[in-house]
Amino acid sequence: MAIGDYRKLFDLGGRHALVVGAGSGIGEACAEGLAAFDARVTCADLDLNAAQRTAATIGRDGGQSKALQVDMRDPASCAAALTQAGTPDALVITPAINVRRRTRDLSDEDIRRVIELNLVGTFRLMRDFGEAMAESGRGGSIVVFSSIRAQVVEPGQSIYAATKAGALQAARTLASELGPSGVRVNAVAPGVVETPLTAPIKANPDWYGAYAAKTALGRWAQPSEMVGAVVFLCSDAGRYVTGSYLVVDGGWLAQDGRFTPPL
Repeated sequence: MAIGDYRKLFDLGGRHALVVGAGSGIGEACAEGLAAFDARVTCADLDLNAAQRTAATIGRDGGQSKALQVDMRDPASCAAALTQAGTPDALVITPAINVRRRTRDLSDEDIRRVIELNLVGTFRLMRDFGEAMAESGRGGSIVVFSSIRAQVVEPGQSIYAATKAGALQAARTLASELGPSGVRVNAVAPGVVETPLTAPIKANPDWYGAYAAKTALGRWAQPSEMVGAVVFLCSDAGRYVTGSYLVVDGGWLAQDGRFTPPL
């Protein structure tokens, strides 16, 4: 490959990316980041006004974007999203909810709500859009947001962790099934990121500080720090990467415990 060709590895010009959850947090940052590399971005969110704000921001910066409402818990809404957006070259799925309770305190309704969005909704989008991408003949990239909680847990994380592990394994399976069609499927695993989902933890100084101390970098991530991984996986830079679990956690999984020994 010529030197000039390497410069094009991250170029998304002429490609269409659909970001679900683009109204806030990681999804918003990913939509803006993909647009910065010249992708045409459809910003999808349950909150249409929030999706429209992200699309407007991209437009003001010279990018191409439109907004779309989608409810991942509703099969009809997901089907309509495919019809309205068309088959994208890249699909990024970010939404999730959490219920922080000990397993014994989880109600059936708690379990159902978390599973319906985090696992069933994610699975539904992967299934429907993955098949459309395979049939298009253009290939493509699907990026699912899992979590370090697919690997490590703490009290109160049982149902959330179970869904994030399930999303990871669903992504790996789909990668195996759609690989022959040129569709790549990967999971990104953030550590602690300052988003609306983690706002209750951020509001507790002791909890916030403990999480920061657990990372090798000694701090939480910002949503924008997830963008590099997503652009990599959606671009030709990641064209031989599929079925992967890309950890972006500031070193959380790399180190054991919260104590620095006197060496």
